[in-house]
Amino acid sequence: MNTEAIAKRLVELCREGKYEEAQRELYAEDAESIEPDGLPPGALGSVKGLAAIYEKGRQFSAMIEEVHGGSVSEPVIADNWFSIAMAMDVTMKGRGRMNMSEICVYRVRDGKIVREQFFYDVG
Repeated sequence: MNTEAIAKRLVELCREGKYEEAQRELYAEDAESIEPDGLPPGALGSVKGLAAIYEKGRQFSAMIEEVHGGSVSEPVIADNWFSIAMAMDVTMKGRGRMNMSEICVYRVRDGKIVREQFFYDVG
C-alpha cells in the first residue's frame, strides 16, 4: 500500500474503534510510538516495537471507564508522511469525564507505518 491508502485505512479503522486491528494490519514490527515531552510520572510514554505499542494501547484502554464520543479527521498527506487530528470524549477511571484532542503524525516506509508521534497539551 502507498501512503495515501495506508492513511485512509488507518482513519477508517480508528473511526470504528479498531485501533489494535489497525496496528496489526498497518504497522511495521519495529515501529515506534512517540509521546510528548513532560509527561507526568506513570503516564504511558514512548515505546518501540509492535508488541510494546499493543501493550501501550491496552493500558490506555484499561484506563477508560466509558467512551462518549470522538472524531478522526481526514488525513493530510505529504510523500511518506501523513497526519490526522483525533479527539475523544471519555470518562477516565478515577479522573472523571474529559475531552482529549491531539495531532497524530505518521511516517510510512516500505508500505508500513514505522513511526507515530502524538502532539497534545500535557497536563
